[in-house]
Amino acid sequence: MRFRNSGGTGISRRNFIGTTSVALAAPAILRFTRAYAETPTIKVGHVSPVTGPLAGFAEANDYILDGIKKSLSAVENNGKTWTIEVISKDSQSNPNRAAEVAADLILKDEVDIIVAASTPDTVNPVSDQAEANGTPCITTDCPWQPYFFGRNGNPEQGFESTYHFFWGLEDVIGAFLSLWDNPNVARNVGGLFPNDADGNAWGDPERGFPKPLKQAGYTLTDPDRYQPMSDDFSAQISAFKAAGVEIVTGNMIPPDFATFWSQSGQQGLKPRIVTIGKALLFPSVIESLGERGIGLSSEIWWSPNHPFSSSLTGESSKDLAEGYVKATNRPWTQPIGFKHALFEVVADVVKRSADLEDPAAVIDAIKTTNMKTIVGSVDWSKGPVKNVTKTPLVAGQWQNVNGKAELVITTNKTAPEIPVGGELTLL
Repeated sequence: MRFRNSGGTGISRRNFIGTTSVALAAPAILRFTRAYAETPTIKVGHVSPVTGPLAGFAEANDYILDGIKKSLSAVENNGKTWTIEVISKDSQSNPNRAAEVAADLILKDEVDIIVAASTPDTVNPVSDQAEANGTPCITTDCPWQPYFFGRNGNPEQGFESTYHFFWGLEDVIGAFLSLWDNPNVARNVGGLFPNDADGNAWGDPERGFPKPLKQAGYTLTDPDRYQPMSDDFSAQISAFKAAGVEIVTGNMIPPDFATFWSQSGQQGLKPRIVTIGKALLFPSVIESLGERGIGLSSEIWWSPNHPFSSSLTGESSKDLAEGYVKATNRPWTQPIGFKHALFEVVADVVKRSADLEDPAAVIDAIKTTNMKTIVGSVDWSKGPVKNVTKTPLVAGQWQNVNGKAELVITTNKTAPEIPVGGELTLL
């Protein structure tokens, strides 16, 4: 397995195909240059937000890529050993940049498969570039509705070359409702939804939080969409205080939640439960909040206690998390499992593809994936819509464990196979 950050010089494979007058001869020539090499290489482009406000999602990139290097250095396909070269590029937490680097990976680096992770800001533009170019694409770390409907997906048709595995809004809503089910807390919820793909999906009247919350007997105060990187949440705080809000929820980037939570303290908003997607996933964010970080809650996609293991290395979730902590002297984070699983799926697809030189054959291999990974099963035959498969989700709370902030699973009604580690404590 080889890794690099850029490449692609000289006459390109796709340019050659596009300009030659003997196009029918091209596939044969390409096979000669690759499949007939002693150790052919398959290129995998990888896009994630290494810098910018979503950089926490990519914090474990280097550890994961180093860890899988040996496992992917020699992958068998149809009796031939292939080397996998991973070319990583930074989306800078910016959708335009994500589209730009994805186009570079496809057209200049000529990757055979492209993968991406971490919110619609990176996943959607990368997937759109892959779909437009017919490039096999696998993505994760983004609820499936912002991925699918945010790209104008039609459930009857689906997409041609782009596939996604993660949980959906129905799962996070179910986990949050289970987390909040406490007779000592009023069912008055304040919603904080930004004006971006995630926020618009979470706040959508039909597909998002409003409808199921109402059906479950909760009253939602939604002061409408705010602009990401906002520096003033006074209007939202005033609306929540006026409505007697005791639960605050939403989907925020870390800088926005830090601003909101600081101003809430200053302006006297005292909810009993605060459950926020995205912003409260990361230990670094909780550490930055000091004592006010303890007691906050979030969805949990993956943890050391998830009862799954790697198809690549045989490591358990506990092994993978402890290895990261030991190597980096930093707390484990949830994207570790999904970033590892992304390359588990790539390896499985490379092994099963009927012809690694043919994108259609690679897409067929993705489509027929049915495997167990370190984040659970990945099987695109089950839906909920074409091109999407779901992984289990639970929820929990940041608690003080032996003097350190630890994300503890406090409810597992939505995925009983994942063990609970404690009970929710009210703020």
